[in-house]
This record gives sequence, C-alpha cells and structure tokens, in this order.
Amino acid sequence: MIEKIAELIINHPTVALTGAGVSTESGIPDFRSKNGLYSKYGKEIFDLDYFYKNPEKFYKFAKETFLPMYSASPNLTHKLLSILEEKGFLLGVITQNIDNLHSKAGTKKVVELHGNATKFYCTKCGIKYSINEVMKSYYCECGGLIRPNIIFFGENLPANAWEMALSLLEKAEIMLVIASSLSVYPAAYLPILFKRKYGKLIIVNNDDTKLDDLADFKINVQASIFSHNLLNFLKIKGVFQN
Repeated sequence: MIEKIAELIINHPTVALTGAGVSTESGIPDFRSKNGLYSKYGKEIFDLDYFYKNPEKFYKFAKETFLPMYSASPNLTHKLLSILEEKGFLLGVITQNIDNLHSKAGTKKVVELHGNATKFYCTKCGIKYSINEVMKSYYCECGGLIRPNIIFFGENLPANAWEMALSLLEKAEIMLVIASSLSVYPAAYLPILFKRKYGKLIIVNNDDTKLDDLADFKINVQASIFSHNLLNFLKIKGVFQN
C-alpha cells in the first residue's frame, strides 16, 4: 500500500492534516489518552471562561507543559512533510497542534487551526509578549490579561486559518491525514469537505478514526513508522536522495 500512496503523493497535489499523535512522538502529551493532559489537569483547563476566572491556575499549567514543549524537537513525520513541501509534492500542512513543530521542521505553509502556544498577547491592548515575559507576569502594563494565541473551548476557529485550510483543499487532489482521531470539530469536517470534491483521502492513525469509512486508504500504524516507510520508498525510487 505504501507504494500506491507514494505514487499518489508525488503525482498529485497533496495537502496534509496532522493531529496530536504526530507531536506525542516528540514527547508532547496528547489530550484524551490515559496519560493525556485532560486526565491530569481536567478538560476545563482549555475552557475560555475557566481561563478568565482562573488565570493563575492556567499559567501554572502552562509553566509545567508549555515550557517543555518549547524544547521539543521535530520528529521524522514533521521532517518528512517539510521535505515533501520543499520538493513541491505537498501544498502545505493543516495542523490541529499548537506546538510550532511543523514550522521548526522547516515547513513554510502551515495552517494552525488551533493557534500557536509559543505566542501571547494582551486581551485588552493587543501587545504581543514572549513566554519569558508572561512567566514573570500574566498581566500587561495596561492592566489587561495576557493570553496564549490558542483556541480555547468556547471560541471559534480564526476565520483566516479556516479560509486558508479551505483554499488548500480546493487546490489538492490528495489529502493525507496523519495521527488525528478526527473527533474534534470543525477540523474533522475538512476530510468530509474534501471527499465531496472526489479527492483521494488517506488516513494514517494507530487507532480507528471517526471517518475511516470515507478513506480510500487507511493505515493503522504509528506516524513515525508510516513516515519511515514512505521516506525509504521515495529514496529507493530516487525521488529523494540519501
């Protein structure tokens, strides 16, 4: 199957959608698994009202989770997608992740549906802040509360990010979903919308997803194993150099 998928990707414009399972292989916890963030901190930690009512608890959580995330390195899947984009096979990456690792890996076109946890801004005046500044005080000089540039529960996705994602889908003939359970909406609508235009949908995930029935190809495997196999096949075919 890897041979057929490789042929599709290198012969048709492709867009990737990535989920939390890509980042877990860089040591970043996911949300819903047994040892995920929700089990330790509770789902309310990403609730917008909770953030405004309990900023000190959120920033305690951020200190414990965001700081280690910033030191994480891109893994093979991040690097593979960056290479595919560089070679002209990948139009871009749409990601549900907030860890900035796709950009760290060198991907130029990254659509961050849920924001970026490395960026902060004042909710009152809009001034941007670094993590080091926020760790000293999460209140701006103007008195406003500083927040991360992520999407909390209770917020809509940024209109510009959603429009960029739809624009990539319009140009693509292949959609490669990697390590997403496809259970979080509206991100999970994207493969559904894509299939309406009769594109080929490839889903790579260690477990079943909510949209497996839509997939033209479904591979039940970890992202790193899929990436290793695809990269090796492309090297053997001479598409990539060693």
